Amino acid sequence: MTQNTKIQWCDSTVNPTMGCEGCEQWSSQRKSCYAGILHTRFGGVTKGYAPTFEDVTQFPGRMAQAAAWTDLAGKQRKEKPWLDGMPRTIFVSDMSDSLSAVVPFEYLEAEVVTHVTTEKGQRHLWLWLTKRPDRMAQFSVYLKERGTNWPKNLRAGTSITSQATTSRTDKLLNVGNDETIHFLSVEPQVERIDFSRWLPRLDWLIHGGESGHGARAFEVEWASELIGQCDEHVVPYFLMQLGSVVTVTVHAPA
Repeated sequence: MTQNTKIQWCDSTVNPTMGCEGCEQWSSQRKSCYAGILHTRFGGVTKGYAPTFEDVTQFPGRMAQAAAWTDLAGKQRKEKPWLDGMPRTIFVSDMSDSLSAVVPFEYLEAEVVTHVTTEKGQRHLWLWLTKRPDRMAQFSVYLKERGTNWPKNLRAGTSITSQATTSRTDKLLNVGNDETIHFLSVEPQVERIDFSRWLPRLDWLIHGGESGHGARAFEVEWASELIGQCDEHVVPYFLMQLGSVVTVTVHAPA
């Protein structure tokens, strides 16, 4: 967790858990998740990490610490002027997927929802990102059955990397209620993706290519296409990065 992250679309990060049960970015075929790579280096030897990335570990108390951070509403951000005036925006789970199956809903309610909704926690915007939006939707139902609404300041997001993973969006849209902000992190995009089916129901989209060793190519045209689609549906768009391998396709005149 850090109050001042280099991630461009937020001010801070916090991890109520560390580690992940795996996804298309971290499997026996591919290991390109930055959180997994850092765990390979520091897991089991550095305080605050899970023993291994696959060993999802709870870290209670971190959300309470983050809730106590200073309010940034109305403040300017010299390095991130696009966040000027906003409440502190906190990325929940950049080094983990806290919706992994081994994490009990009771823990997520006590550690995440409780602190997001305290007097201090309500000063901030919390952006919760997962590759398991089906489980986030189940957690939303769990809260409702216990008489708890999805917090207004807790934004629900899922990661999309390919056309095959767009189905996560349907599950994401079942999280919360009509007041819940739903967003996508399309990063890294590794192939052309059609979002037209979902954009009318989305509130925000983060976009980017892949970086690091073995990065796959990002086609500039994908960004142009998505910017146009977001403009058409009045969905705010944020380009995080083009990535390490950028390609431009030149189309011959018709």
